[in-house]
Amino acid sequence: MWLKKLNKIGQYITILSTAFICVSSCQANDFVSAPNYDAFKQNAMQKYGLTSGQIDQAMAGAKSKPNILNIMQRPGESKPWYQYQSMFLTPYTIQKGIQFKNQYSAVLQQAEQQFGVPQAVILGILGVETGYGSNKGSISTRDALATLAFGYPRRAEYFSDELAALIAWTYKDGDPIESITGSYAGAVGYPQFMPSNIAKYGIDYDGNGHVDLRNSAPDAIASIANYLAKQGWQKDRPIGFAARYTGTTPETVISQDLNKPVPFGLLKEQGVTPLDPLIKIDDFELVNLIQLQGENGPIYYITYPNFQVITTYNRSRMYATAVWQLGEEVQN
Repeated sequence: MWLKKLNKIGQYITILSTAFICVSSCQANDFVSAPNYDAFKQNAMQKYGLTSGQIDQAMAGAKSKPNILNIMQRPGESKPWYQYQSMFLTPYTIQKGIQFKNQYSAVLQQAEQQFGVPQAVILGILGVETGYGSNKGSISTRDALATLAFGYPRRAEYFSDELAALIAWTYKDGDPIESITGSYAGAVGYPQFMPSNIAKYGIDYDGNGHVDLRNSAPDAIASIANYLAKQGWQKDRPIGFAARYTGTTPETVISQDLNKPVPFGLLKEQGVTPLDPLIKIDDFELVNLIQLQGENGPIYYITYPNFQVITTYNRSRMYATAVWQLGEEVQN
């Protein structure tokens, strides 16, 4: 009789212990009841070789950040060019860039030689992304990605995969996932790489056997150069030139798709020429024409495939132009 009661008590203790473990590791996050949470776990297990327990442990304590969803509705690229430009091409940022360039001049030169990507472009990305490391972001990367994966349907699949990549990266790297901070969109470190790109393009350039884009400027410099090189950067080719348009129907000459450049001769026939008359472009050169909103009206740029490569980092044409112009200011 007493033995049966003891066995029964033992069963209750086991059930309660199991329930407590599940509550603490499976449900102690704001997303476990989301409709696509199970699909997220399945994908993470299949694609990254994670276990269910590892995912639950990594997600324990994850919090929803509703303000991130508000930010996603009003990104910086919604501003006109003349306002967007003023956020990055400032005397303070340029001076920070010069200091960074001087401090890491040898690394920048080595990366340019190895990957074929100009120092100016690397410097431009580092300046626009984080002000040369002065603003890497302080939002929990896990919470940011989870908020977007389970609360931003338009790109839920993308952010769900980045969340899984983050979990896999932190287990491999040995860093507690709670310690990883970055932007509201889940980007990390000096170059603001998304987690999946750290594994694809991250380079250990300081020779310590560890890719550390959060703390190592050399690793960040080489990783940006490696990324752009693998996106098709054309060594010793231009990015673009300021242009003049004398026609009356800009919608017919402005490029709708940067992946589909046209011979410059076609644009020239419709009134497009370099702003600097000393610049000569072959009629068969494949280029695009972009238009940005200046304070006193539209401004134009003839752009080459390298401009399009910069847009793979961020699809905004204003972003790519800011990177291009800031990098040249710092370099010169």
